[in-house]
Parts: sequence; C-alpha cells; structure tokens
Amino acid sequence: MNKTPPDISRDVKEMFLRAEETGLRLAIIGRTVALVLLGIWLLGSRADDPERLTNYVISLSVFAALGLAHYSLIATRFDRPWVKYVFVTLDIFIISALVATQPIYKSAVDLPPMFIYRLSIFPFYFVVLGITALSFSSGLVLWAGLAGALGWMGAFLYRASGVEGLLSWSQIPPNPTAVEVMSIVLDPNYGGFSARVQEIVLLAIVALLIAVVMWRARDTLKRQLEAERDRAAVSGIFGRFVPQSVVDAMIAGNGTLDPVEREATVLFADIAGFTKMTERAGPARTLEILNVYFDEVTRIIGEHNGIVTQFHGDAVLATFNVPVPDEEHASNAFKAARMMLACVSEYEFAGERIRIRIGINTGPLVAGNVGGGGRQSYSVYGDTVNVAARLEALCKDLDTSLLLSATTAKELPYEKLVATGDITIRGHKEPVTVFSIRDKDG
Repeated sequence: MNKTPPDISRDVKEMFLRAEETGLRLAIIGRTVALVLLGIWLLGSRADDPERLTNYVISLSVFAALGLAHYSLIATRFDRPWVKYVFVTLDIFIISALVATQPIYKSAVDLPPMFIYRLSIFPFYFVVLGITALSFSSGLVLWAGLAGALGWMGAFLYRASGVEGLLSWSQIPPNPTAVEVMSIVLDPNYGGFSARVQEIVLLAIVALLIAVVMWRARDTLKRQLEAERDRAAVSGIFGRFVPQSVVDAMIAGNGTLDPVEREATVLFADIAGFTKMTERAGPARTLEILNVYFDEVTRIIGEHNGIVTQFHGDAVLATFNVPVPDEEHASNAFKAARMMLACVSEYEFAGERIRIRIGINTGPLVAGNVGGGGRQSYSVYGDTVNVAARLEALCKDLDTSLLLSATTAKELPYEKLVATGDITIRGHKEPVTVFSIRDKDG
C-alpha cells in the first residue's frame, strides 16, 4: 500500500485549510452581497408597509452581522474547525425558526399555519447550501444539507402540531376528479407532508452530490500534488543529469527508485592530466571547464538512455539499464563513449582542450537510494562498478582512450573491437580479457 509521506500530507492538509479559509471568506462576501441586494429589493417592494419592512431589515441585518462575525474569526487564533459548522447551523436555525413561528402578515395572524408552505421559502435552504459549497469543504456541505433538511422538517412539524385534521396527498383518492384534488390541495389545513419529505430528500441528495464533487476535486488535486512530489523527488536525486524522458519513465513506473539488482552497464570516465590542468588553469577556471564538460557529457549519456549517477572530481560515473530498463544498455553505453571521445577531440571546453579515458563494464550490480539525515542519492554498488573504474585507470598504461570488458564486448558483435590482452584485477582469480577500439575509429 502506497501511503503519502508525512511531509506531503502536511502540505496537502495545509493547502486545503488555506483553500477552505479563502472559500469561506468568499462565501461570506457573496452572502453579504446577496443580503444587500435582497434588502434593496425589499425597500422597493415593501415601502408601503413600514412595520413589515423594518422586520425584514432587522432579520437581514442579523444575518449580515453573523456573517461578518464569522469573517473576522477566520484564520485567527480563535478559529477552530467546528466554528464554520456553528455559523451554518445558526443560519439554518434562524431561517427555520422564522418559518416555524412568524406569520406571513402581522395583520393576518389568523391565517392557517400551513398557508406559509404555499410560498417560495424552501429555495432559501438551497442558497445556504450553495454558499457553503464555496468553502471547498465537503463535510460542511453535507452538514448544511442535513441541517437544512432537519430545520425545514422541524419547522413543518412544529406548525403542523397545532393543526387539527392536517391533510396531505394521501387523502386524495385513487383516480380522483379535479374537484376531489382541489378540495384537498386548496384546503386551509393542507400541509403536504409527502411534499415536504420530497423536498428534504432533494436537499440531501443535492448536498451529497456537491460533497462528492468536492471530494473528487480534492482527491484529484491531492494525486496531482503527489505526482509533483514524485517528480520533485526524482529531480532532486538526479538533478539536471537525467533526461526528461527518463524522469517521466521513472515516475510512471512508481517504484523504480526502489533497490534493484540486475545486469547493467557501467561507464566510468576521467580527464587525463587533470591535476596538471588544475595547476595551470586555477580553481575558478577549472570549475568553469568542468561545468561545460559535464554539461556535454550529461547530454550525450542522456541521449543514449543512460544516467549520470555520480560526479567525483573530474570523474563521471554513468549507468545504463538502471534505474530504467534498457535491453540495449551495453550498445548504448558504447555509443555514448564513442560520442564523448569524438566530442572532446573536436571541441574546446571553456577554451581548454582536454582528453578523457573511459572504462566500460557489464555485469550484475545493486542500485538504489541511499543516504541519511533527510538527504538521499541514487548509487550503484558491486564488482561491476569497480571493474569499470579499474579499466579506466588501465587506459593510461595501455595507451588507449577506451577499454571494455569481455562481458561488454560480447554484447557488441558488430563493432570493430580489438583485444588488448588479459589483465589481472583485484578480487578476480582469473585474468580478465579487455578490448579497445581501433586507433582509426577512436
């Protein structure tokens, strides 16, 4: 099971928290603007009833004050995860309390209690639900839907409790006439209990759908962040020494950085006469030369599906077939070496001509991430690596620029190679046959 590391989990949690805070602020601003617009409309449509208008303005002002109070608490030391639930609950409670207790007209308090359900009040619960959706919190949306359903039904049951002979759709007979339907629906005691149930079910369903959309959006964003985390981890380990195609393949593989043991080809390159060059060029220019040289070497190795696993002084250690599988690893390593030799023979590096020696060996090795203290690097281990380094060192003694082991040479049946003899390598009981390239091909 692939669990998200603690650091990315904290980052994602913090990011979602900031998004929720921003969304809540936006929701409160939108809520306040809606209240202001509603107040303006009421001023124009209820100007002939000052008392009723005053009651509306007071109610809207209370809603606005609650929103501003919540706004002032967001992201402060007084803010808590449950605070936003409290304010949504207060909104629902106030709306439901008004529905349950207030008459439609002060002058007509004797109107049947159920008459209020003939008005378009229920959509206000959807407005609250829509505002909570801006919070980017699926939990808050679900709570708003549940609280709204309970508030609406609670208000209905409170009003219905004082009604004698409450009517509903169930009182309409099968295959009714128009007169029978109207006699029920237009009755002052008609409450439409089943209609209220449908309304709260719809509210709950819409809340659930919005919450699912939010959950999917958050999950998608989390996966994207994890992918970016993986890409950053690969880039952090290999830096700019890995071609993008290799990085993409490693990320797609999801686990290629885990320790592996397989046959691979190791290329070890060193600059001939490096010590004398540093004495002549000085530290600053030496670094400039190395940077230009390493850029070219890295490019060439990357073009042949290899990666540079280590720079050590003037030495370059590259691997083929780890971490990304490559069936032509020996051939690609050889081609990269030939191109590297051609490059240094043709070009100057920061105005300096250099010569390099290369050793190549194919065999089993172990590769993986190693490190401590929060820092890791990708490394390769095994006798295969040691032999490649030894071959590079022997180039000087054998007066050649490239040496290959027999295990590498046998993978290159169509290349023009020359056996240079058998050499003794520490740790090997039997001499090792090594190969080079013809002088005219060098």
